[in-house]
Amino acid sequence: MAKVVQFIKESKAELKKVVWPTKEDVLSSIKVVIISTVIIAVILGLLDLGFSELFRLLMK
Repeated sequence: MAKVVQFIKESKAELKKVVWPTKEDVLSSIKVVIISTVIIAVILGLLDLGFSELFRLLMK
């Protein structure tokens, strides 16, 4: 049981050392993730459409 208590104390001490991001940093990161996701989704959608049309032409 002593090891568990020691682990919890050490964990709390380590969490106090963490430099947490500001609200602005988090919002900026969220924007980057959303924009990147949309761009990649559009690219993959266009590639899928292109390959589908190519396959359809080859099968005729």
